[in-house]
This record gives sequence, structure tokens and C-alpha cells, in this order.
Amino acid sequence: MTLTSPHLGSPSVWTDARLLYALEEVVEKELNRHLKVAKDWMPHEYVPWSDGRNFPGLFEDGEAWDKEQSKVTEVGRIALVVNLLTEDNLPSYHHEIATLFGRDGAWGTWVHRWTAEEGRHGIVMRDYLLTSRAVDPDQLEQFRMAHMSEGFESDNRHSMLHSVAYVAFQELATRISHRNTGHQSGDPVCDRMLARIATDENLHMVFYRNLLKAAFELAPDLTMQAVRDVVVNFRMPGHGMPGFERAAAQMAIGEVYNLRIHHDDVLQPVLRHLKVMEIDGLGPEGLKAQEELGVFMGGLDAEARKFDEKLAARKARMAARAAL
Repeated sequence: MTLTSPHLGSPSVWTDARLLYALEEVVEKELNRHLKVAKDWMPHEYVPWSDGRNFPGLFEDGEAWDKEQSKVTEVGRIALVVNLLTEDNLPSYHHEIATLFGRDGAWGTWVHRWTAEEGRHGIVMRDYLLTSRAVDPDQLEQFRMAHMSEGFESDNRHSMLHSVAYVAFQELATRISHRNTGHQSGDPVCDRMLARIATDENLHMVFYRNLLKAAFELAPDLTMQAVRDVVVNFRMPGHGMPGFERAAAQMAIGEVYNLRIHHDDVLQPVLRHLKVMEIDGLGPEGLKAQEELGVFMGGLDAEARKFDEKLAARKARMAARAAL
């Protein structure tokens, strides 16, 4: 470590600048590990180009889009649009993390590498969606313009620690959303593409999760408070896009992303890996945050059980109607 790591619970001791400096060596180590395990891949190799044809416009032989042309399921189409619009906001995400983490040293190298890797996701998803006619191209572009024109401001832009905690969970949430979208899409080509994207997102999660672990060793109380705040107030980065609430509800019913998935597959794995609820030696504020985090997770699990019951009842009703 660049700085010694005494137990420091006071926010007046650890500033963002000192934490960035203290974590520089960890970032460099994690960056080198990431570069060794990450595999380059070509977005164009995941797109069914032979399925493509002209849309109306400059081409006289253009064929208008129709839902029946799509191979993907309805929930797959909804989730694909949400996932792509989320990826489309990459310029704003880059601005956010470059401002927080800086553009120099290992931090800066990671910021640019992460941005380059994330750029592939939007490229391959858009090419797939348009070539396979999975979504209405006009509506997709209208949504993109509306979403990006609103801009993006992270809920955690006030704090480097909060931002690191957030992306540790958010990268895993994005991986799960992409992977489940592929499973529910009904198209093996789409499933393979999203599996490739999910692999990237998992490596990004590991980078930030390991960085969060180092932050716990440096400033356990502050990090515990940051994790508590992020978990309690977690929102996906695409929450501001047009029709997000309705789309999120449909994705929940379609088992792409819902409370049970959020609790079991996103929050719990990170908390368990870091042994957050087992950390001892905390000061008063850290202990309070740890206790509040435990209470919240218990309440979230209870909410997830209620959702599970409603979803099971809905499936039973649909099965009964189908049997008539």
C-alpha cells in the first residue's frame, strides 16, 4: 500500500484524493491481472449479417419493420432495448469515472480500457438488433436520442468510495441482466452474443470487487457506510430512459431481472465474497452501517418472497387458462 492503513473511521481523515492515491497500487495490480485474463473479441463475428436487408429511406427496396420479422420473444425485445440504451450512455459513464478516478497513472489506464471494452457491447448489440430486425429501428433511435439528451448523473458522484461500491454491484447486475436476456430471447444467436458481453461484465465486476476489498482494509468504517448506502439506494444506470418503469416490470415478470434475482444473484454474492457481514473491529459508524445493511437485506429477502409468490400465482393462472 502506498499509505499505511490504520483503523480510520473519521471522514475527515480519508479524503477522495488520499484514497485514490492509496489504492493506486491495487488498481495497477488488478489492471495487470485483468489484461492477462481478458480476451479480445470481434463484435462483427457475433452478428448474423446474412439476415440483413434494407429499411425504407434512401433505398427504394427498403422493407418496413414489422414485429413478426423478429426471432426474439416479447420480453427479449423489451430487455434488449433497455440493455442497449444503457450501453448507449457510455460517453456519460466515461465522463463520470474519468472525473472521479482521473486520467493519469493506473487509474487512467483502467478508465480508458474499461471504456474501450464497454464500447464493443453497444456496437454488437445495435448491429445484431438492426440486422436481425429484432426491434423497431425508428423507435430505438428515438429512445436513444431522448435518453442521451437527458444526460446522466450518477447517484454516487459525490464520493469515490460510493462509486467503487456501486460499480462492484452494478457490473454484476448488468452481467446478470444480459445473461438472462439471452436465455429468455428465444434466439441462440442473441444468446451467444449476450453471453460474450456478460463475460466482459463479470471481469469488470471482479476488478471493482477486488478494489472494494482493498478499500475495506484501508478504511473499513467509511467503506461499510458506502456499501450500506449503495445497497439501500441501488438503481440501475438506465433508470432515466423512456418507459423504464414499465419495461422493468415486464423484465421482472419475464425473469430477466427482479427482486429475487437482485437479492440472490447480485447483492448476496458480492457481500458473501467480501464477508461484509463478518467484518469486525469497526467503529460506531461502521457497526451501525453493518447492522442497517443486515436489516435491509432481511427486508429485501422478505419482499422477494412476496414477489416469488405473486409470480408463481400468475404462472399458475396462465397455465390454467392455457389448459382450457
